[in-house]
Amino acid sequence: MKKQILLFALAICSVGAFAQDKNDNKEEKKDEGFVFTTVKENPITSIKNQNQSGTCWCFSSLAFFESELLRMGKGEQDLCEMFVVHKTMEDRAKQAVRTHGDVSYSQGGSFYDVMYCMDNYGIVPQEAMPQPGTLYGDTLPNHNEVDLVASAFVKALAKSNMRKLSPVWTKAFSSIYDAYLGECPEKFTYKGKEYTPKSYMESLGLNMDDYISLTSFTHHPFYKPFVIEVQDNWRWAQSYNLPIDELMEVFDNALNNGYTIAWGSDVSEGGFTRDGVAVMPNIKAEDLTGSDAARWLGLTPSQRYNEAINKPAPEMKITQEMRQEAYDNWETTDDHGMQIYGIAKDQTGKEYYMVKNSWGNAGKYNGVWYASKAFVAYKTMNIVVHKNAVPKAILKKLGLK
Repeated sequence: MKKQILLFALAICSVGAFAQDKNDNKEEKKDEGFVFTTVKENPITSIKNQNQSGTCWCFSSLAFFESELLRMGKGEQDLCEMFVVHKTMEDRAKQAVRTHGDVSYSQGGSFYDVMYCMDNYGIVPQEAMPQPGTLYGDTLPNHNEVDLVASAFVKALAKSNMRKLSPVWTKAFSSIYDAYLGECPEKFTYKGKEYTPKSYMESLGLNMDDYISLTSFTHHPFYKPFVIEVQDNWRWAQSYNLPIDELMEVFDNALNNGYTIAWGSDVSEGGFTRDGVAVMPNIKAEDLTGSDAARWLGLTPSQRYNEAINKPAPEMKITQEMRQEAYDNWETTDDHGMQIYGIAKDQTGKEYYMVKNSWGNAGKYNGVWYASKAFVAYKTMNIVVHKNAVPKAILKKLGLK
């Protein structure tokens, strides 16, 4: 009898342990965070590190064009960011001085700066110039000092009381960037063949006229181009204006047809985490249904926010009006450029865009971010894509072919 009781007790313990294991597994699964599965992934080149330089616009643009070359069957290329930075800062200094400082001078830039450089000055492979940082004893870009020196130079001239500038100030300015980044070569040898920057650009087969900048704001007419009013758009490049639903349609159409996207966004938003996720938590969600709604509504706003950036949770429903308000009140700025190259989904089936950043292997996913469609719809400043990546019906509305 005692033996039977003992066996029965052991059986109860075993069942209890099994039940506890199941509960533990449920709890573990519940708290597993984001689990992403790739839906569509287009080829990219290696992730780079802009380090302490405000040159995301250059790194992201060249990452985009490197993917374009892969798509075109041109093989993997490593294009030189510092060549573009050097040429762009020379042009920006001239514009700042011409306008007596009304055009700002800073490290920032736009996707169009890269396109303008490639179209007018060409491009070089990375090995045609010194590796970033090596001229000042570093292994990565650090532009704090060069920006300090160059900015002081430009400000001194732009705000001076001089009645006439000498013809050599531009050479003096260029020498600053020569010292920190290296001189831009007039000729170079690459894989046994001699090139100029322009002839190398021609060999790549990229045509800047094939690319288009798109945005979505209501203070200008839809389906017309306009100049986005931000300081780093100092070349006054135009973007075509689309309703947000159609802009999001371009994202999906491009990615599903083998194209990547140069993405200008705002990463100062709290939902852009440093762990590799970008979301727009709906901490005010009160229209939820189902058993999980009660638990969600029982959390404080702070608890909801912390949960939403660490695992799938309700997100804001983005409207055109919300985008415009955030732009007009300075909540949305053009503070970071990245490359979108794929689509993934989390364990609930919600889709995200796969983003190549330029912060080295930062974050939980080794330099890759997963941006929810809500975040992208809310915080996109503009994108650059190949025209063939845009649905034909939308191109027609823009008057393009």
